[in-house]
Amino acid sequence: MIARQEYIDNLNSFRDKQLIKVVTGIRRCGKSTLFELYCDYLKADGVDEGQILSINLEDGEFEGIDTSSRLYAYVNERLLPDKKMYIFLDEVQRVSEFQKAVDSLYIKKNCDVYVTGSNACLLSGELATLLSGRYVEIKMLPLSFKEYVSAFPAGTNVDRLYAEYVQTGALPYVLEFQNLKDRRQYLRGVYDTIVLKDIIARRRFPDIEMLKSVLRFMFHNIGNICSTKSISDTMTSAGRKISVHTVENYLSALTDSFILYRVGRYDVKGKQHLKTGDKYYAADLGLRYALLGASSADLGHILENIVFLELLRRGYEIYIGKVGVAEVDFVAIGDSGKEYYQVAYTVIDVDGSTLKRELAPLMAINDHEPKYLLTMDYVPPASHNGIRQMNAIDWMLS
Repeated sequence: MIARQEYIDNLNSFRDKQLIKVVTGIRRCGKSTLFELYCDYLKADGVDEGQILSINLEDGEFEGIDTSSRLYAYVNERLLPDKKMYIFLDEVQRVSEFQKAVDSLYIKKNCDVYVTGSNACLLSGELATLLSGRYVEIKMLPLSFKEYVSAFPAGTNVDRLYAEYVQTGALPYVLEFQNLKDRRQYLRGVYDTIVLKDIIARRRFPDIEMLKSVLRFMFHNIGNICSTKSISDTMTSAGRKISVHTVENYLSALTDSFILYRVGRYDVKGKQHLKTGDKYYAADLGLRYALLGASSADLGHILENIVFLELLRRGYEIYIGKVGVAEVDFVAIGDSGKEYYQVAYTVIDVDGSTLKRELAPLMAINDHEPKYLLTMDYVPPASHNGIRQMNAIDWMLS
């Protein structure tokens, strides 16, 4: 079992704080296991087992807990007087009006509350209103490449591991399967569960196949600028007539379930957010390969997707950069300021034109913030007028 120490440290930094800890992320990214690991950590730190109450609301044992009043009553009956209680509610969105029970537990002095959910709607609407200022969101992703590598013996060829990583993805349970066929079969099951449980059951879309077609289209076009109109026009011309409004609804559902992430654009020179020209990236490339196969892979866009996820893990707010008519793959805004990233699978060619083309957008930026060119080329780290060129695998493992 991979420790996911970064997330444990994050939970622990908010331990005993008067905040509800909300862990969100795509289904099967490891949220339930994180709770198990953190419960073990608490016990090792001296917390008595009786002070920990863990409820997985997808477990049949808790099937009858389907309303906020039943959830509150179940937990309240098990609280120990004059003892600090650590309450873990897994997949809490399965409980009707769960936010009322969570809020009631939150206001109890001796309750430290942790919840998970597989849908962004967990933190929208009524919950956001009722619990405004009372929760902190911890966004969980599938395994980073560094975490994935840690599951293998030291010295294992990292290029081979990278090839596996982009094909079978980084949902932790894929590591339980030894061959590609079994991993893909597992991933198809996860995909069906996300579509049926996290999207169809919630949104009640009448045309499941159309939803799947939109997702296939988006997986084909990761890293490409997409507007709802262009998606509608392309799919309609291919014989799948769909309105712009329907595309918007489907994309909203896909991002809410964390299977896709939307990234907006930022005008670097004008220092303003742009309303058009979003890009979308997959939360897990294994799901993409399970649906589309390896033949549809654009290695540059695959690497770009992985770099996006890594920047997200590192806590950056991420945009696509516009510099005049040129584009910077990522503007990453963190606590210490901006960083700029250009991503290319390779920049090695006969005349150096590819390197020149990839550097041009970064060189057009006049500020002195850090700028990086990440590639899969094995060349010594280089600097081009202050732009650091690095091997992407080295950067991910750093």
